[in-house]
Amino acid sequence: MKFQSEILPELDPSAPLLDVRDLQVEFRTRDGIAKAVNGANFTVNRGETLAIVGESGSGKSVTSQAIMGILETPPAKIAGGEVLFHGVDLLTLSKERKRRVRANHVAMVFQDALSALNPVYTVGFQLAELFRKHRGMSKAEAKKKSLELLDLVKIPAAAQRINEYPHQFSGGMRQRVMIAMALALDPDLLIADEPTTALDVTVQAQIMRLLAEIQAERQMGLILITHDLGVVADVADKISVMYAGRIVEQAPVLDLFGKPAHPYTKALLRSIPRLDTKGQKLEVIEGLPPVLTNIPPGCAFAARCHYAQDVCRTDIPLLETVAADRAAACHFSAEVINGE
Repeated sequence: MKFQSEILPELDPSAPLLDVRDLQVEFRTRDGIAKAVNGANFTVNRGETLAIVGESGSGKSVTSQAIMGILETPPAKIAGGEVLFHGVDLLTLSKERKRRVRANHVAMVFQDALSALNPVYTVGFQLAELFRKHRGMSKAEAKKKSLELLDLVKIPAAAQRINEYPHQFSGGMRQRVMIAMALALDPDLLIADEPTTALDVTVQAQIMRLLAEIQAERQMGLILITHDLGVVADVADKISVMYAGRIVEQAPVLDLFGKPAHPYTKALLRSIPRLDTKGQKLEVIEGLPPVLTNIPPGCAFAARCHYAQDVCRTDIPLLETVAADRAAACHFSAEVINGE
């Protein structure tokens, strides 16, 4: 951990790497206020991997953007909560200090590498610029460090490819370049937002394995944002499941896959294609998520839930402990865990 006094002198080494408390993010739209994130709570420790999963629109990416401090305000508004990085609330920092935190402590891999990379500059120039701007290196030093990063993320023939443009790389190779850029300044926390989107399954596995290897080597905290539970099964230490802006379940990865405690998690797992169900109809979650400007009272998943009863349509279930290191926001979590 880099406790750099010129950036964040108040960092507390005894506090968790990241501690998100009751985070709330709203968007003002023509149809009303959309509650994109509604009270998210989770922690990430050094060397730990947290996967945040859920359908599109569940609030995963907005949560990551709030942590990074890159939400467009307006229309976005952080309506409450704290994002504590070793005890320092990143939400209260000035724009300049947030920028310096992003440069030195927290980095992000975006899901669309082709859009995130500048098409008119070579990948080598874009990597080297980070070292020149933030570390004051010479062009020669910056190029040497850039080559080391491309080697780290296993770009073949890095010495030749460093002078190529983003469009000359495949989707998987561009994603590796994005990972290299995120790692350039040795962050303590890396957020990967849908890092395997639009990649075939073989390349997906390579990217996930690469992230796991680098995370273990550098002992970073790692947050993986995805809609696919299958992608993170072998990588994550724990999983937070989001639905309609709320975290509805948190558990160690093996516990969650073995016995989910929330009907939504159970439905997500059933919708994953499996080798032992060849030829059978793939299960789907019937219905649609609620409109975020008009979330119904009670549990937002009630209209799609086989366990729902009258209480589910009137009382919002709180995220409560259901077993060791496990929490779920469901009135009937005990029945879900036991498969009743």
